[in-house]
Amino acid sequence: MTFAPAVLAAWEPSQRYPDPAVQSLDPSFNKCRLALAGVERLATGCRFNEGAVYFGDARCLLWSDIPNNRILRWDEETGRISIFRQPSNHANGNTRDRQGRLITCEHSGRRITRTEYDGAVTVLIDRFDGKPLNGTNDVVVKSDDTIWFTDPPSGISAIIWAWRPSRNCPSTCTGSIPRVGSPRW
Repeated sequence: MTFAPAVLAAWEPSQRYPDPAVQSLDPSFNKCRLALAGVERLATGCRFNEGAVYFGDARCLLWSDIPNNRILRWDEETGRISIFRQPSNHANGNTRDRQGRLITCEHSGRRITRTEYDGAVTVLIDRFDGKPLNGTNDVVVKSDDTIWFTDPPSGISAIIWAWRPSRNCPSTCTGSIPRVGSPRW
């Protein structure tokens, strides 16, 4: 990790295609590579990014900056970066549901939330069998509206948090939230 700041400081956007920063580690990937794709730096000042989700209808990208406890927003039209939510309960994975709302895994919140159209945050799940979740990590919404997520203990055991709650599930925990209208929702 000591080389990362020097490498990042030396990064320059390419003015030519194919972008030399895009490299195939496995030649079989070359058939999937887009020759006109390039690497573009959208933001700096982040510590550990995950959970990028694109909102085509809003022409923006949201992503989690986990240690800085925030979700950031990049506006495609202006190129402006802003804070979408802070604190974010150390948000990690993000996706959209079938109605276009943001679904978020929260490490320190130990829950899955949905951001409503008006900005209100609804808790979808924070317990299983009466026990708190570990530290939800990744999430996807299936075509039948069920929400599938992982719940490993890594989200609550990281030393960057000021607290260490006990874990409740094995490290291979996965779960699903039934679709809207089902009895458990």
